[in-house]
Amino acid sequence: MTDARPLWTPSPERVSASRCARFIGWLNDREDLAPATDDYAALHRWSIEQPARFWAALWDWFEIRADARGERVLVDGERMPGARWFPDARLNFAENLLRHDDAREALVFVGEQGHRLTLTYAQLRTEVARVAAGLAAAGVGPGDRVAAFMPNRPETVVTMLAATSLGAVFSSCSPDFGTSAVLDRFGQIAPKVLVACDGYFYNGKAIDSLPRVREIVAGLPELAQLVVVPYLRPQPPLAELAGARAWADFGDAGATLAFTPTAFDHPVYILYSSGTTGVPKCIVHGAGGTLLQHLKELVLHTDVGRDDTVFYFTTCGWMMWNWLISTLATGARVVLFDGSPFAPGPETLWQLAHDERISVFGASAKYFAAVEKAELAPRKRFDLSSLRTVLSTGSPLLPASYDFIYRDVSPDVQLSSISGGTDIVSCFALGTPLKPVYRGQLQCLGLGMNVQVYDDDGHPLPPGRAGELVCTQPFPSMPVCFWNDPDGRRYHDAYFARFEGTWCHGDWAELTPEGGMIIHGRSDATLNPGGVRIGTAEIYRQVEKLPEVAESLVVGQDWDGDQRVILFVRLKPERDLDDALLQRIRTQIRQHTTPRHVPARIIQVPDIPRTISGKIVELAVRNVIHGRPVKNTDALANPEALEHFRDLPELSR
Repeated sequence: MTDARPLWTPSPERVSASRCARFIGWLNDREDLAPATDDYAALHRWSIEQPARFWAALWDWFEIRADARGERVLVDGERMPGARWFPDARLNFAENLLRHDDAREALVFVGEQGHRLTLTYAQLRTEVARVAAGLAAAGVGPGDRVAAFMPNRPETVVTMLAATSLGAVFSSCSPDFGTSAVLDRFGQIAPKVLVACDGYFYNGKAIDSLPRVREIVAGLPELAQLVVVPYLRPQPPLAELAGARAWADFGDAGATLAFTPTAFDHPVYILYSSGTTGVPKCIVHGAGGTLLQHLKELVLHTDVGRDDTVFYFTTCGWMMWNWLISTLATGARVVLFDGSPFAPGPETLWQLAHDERISVFGASAKYFAAVEKAELAPRKRFDLSSLRTVLSTGSPLLPASYDFIYRDVSPDVQLSSISGGTDIVSCFALGTPLKPVYRGQLQCLGLGMNVQVYDDDGHPLPPGRAGELVCTQPFPSMPVCFWNDPDGRRYHDAYFARFEGTWCHGDWAELTPEGGMIIHGRSDATLNPGGVRIGTAEIYRQVEKLPEVAESLVVGQDWDGDQRVILFVRLKPERDLDDALLQRIRTQIRQHTTPRHVPARIIQVPDIPRTISGKIVELAVRNVIHGRPVKNTDALANPEALEHFRDLPELSR
């Protein structure tokens, strides 16, 4: 059951001033429609009933810069995969992100050590022109790959824009990736140029990246050029890196910026699956689909405009970095932060929000839960009056975190829990400035996204019934392809094998009567005791309310011809899992869910394994407790944590 009382309702003034309301008004005139400017449901319904008209309208509303758009919008629209969007268009991704050329700040970088630097839109264009000239001189052209092994610094943004201005394809890994994890990714795509930092700072430590850079270069035989960005040192030792160029000397400072037009579906990004079940899949995203989808989500769903300051805590190894950088197309100010969000303490990012007057603040669901557990009330310590929207993703946002944000951050923000992923470089469900926020719910389904929930037989489920999250119509930000998948079989099997012709995302979800969605976790990690499917998020929501619990992980163990629920907990320092706490956990789960949710075993562990991007790995733990191998531990930030789950006597009885 959902709580039908809204936590927040936008004022009529805020609704009418929103860009989504303006878009509806413009659309009414253009398309001879008549929905009220605050009627999100009517807009969404039209967007999926008339997909070609909707996406064409977005192109015109956003004034996409292009050499040509063409008359055709959607070809083979009944095929998925196989539909083609804007097949006659010619545009450049970077040109649309660099449409502004003035003295307003484009990028603000703040490092954990307090280092701060800025680039205006004019300065950003100059830097992109310089680096693009360097890439071109290194032989980079349309379709070539440019890779970055970088922290979240302005140079990473410049590299991406320079590469895509030439029609090249950009891919990045954050510097906390180990050598094998980087080569598992970049080794598949054979970049022509690698841009790498000499190191980075995290949790008060300076971490030298150059030993790994040497190993990475040795594992990329087709690499033509290494470019080194200084961060730890004023001048990295380039003599030890044969043929390396210094960032400051790379390119032509007097170059003129030019943009190579490409097809709408020309590759712009290569992103990667987590790689916890084998070598990561290389997911190729197209220039036009990424651009249109990001603009839709930033402007219509998040209400970002030129006067905003937008921040998302992310590394360059997570798709939220790509999403954040598309903010440049709106002319807003983008804040980049690199380092630990808890160094020196949980106040770090809220101090940043205060100092930079951030209006859109984003982070992972785990981050907000951790801030609440640290007993920090940001609104009591910082001036957050500029804050208008809070975004969360990475895992389902706990209902308790909704309470925390409205109680301890601000009572008047649009809280948007958003859900999609690397696979679509965007969202299926997210927020809207037109509707209330309900506890535990994502506000709405994305415009142009025909999202439904299916049962096991592929039949749509009504609100309140959990099942597989699917999308039944093509959308422009579907992957162009998987790298090195010439017949498209791996791509098809990843999303379309479960329900032919329908995208099956792998989330266990339910629609709500209010028009929103609840995500219960990954469907491949759902629990099935007694044949009843349970989303893991339902248990996490209850367990992590307890102040003693720092983190938890739940899996199903095959047992006696059935499955039983096993809960692992990492407790706060100097806390032990005694009988009293065991009983409190069981009572909390039973009272707020059902008796089937109560774990058969609750086990304390010192650490919980997670991917490099911070997601817990339920499937890897499930493999370990069943004695099955974990195929790719290089994808984990702390693979040693898996040993805490091996051969546990509690699981043999």
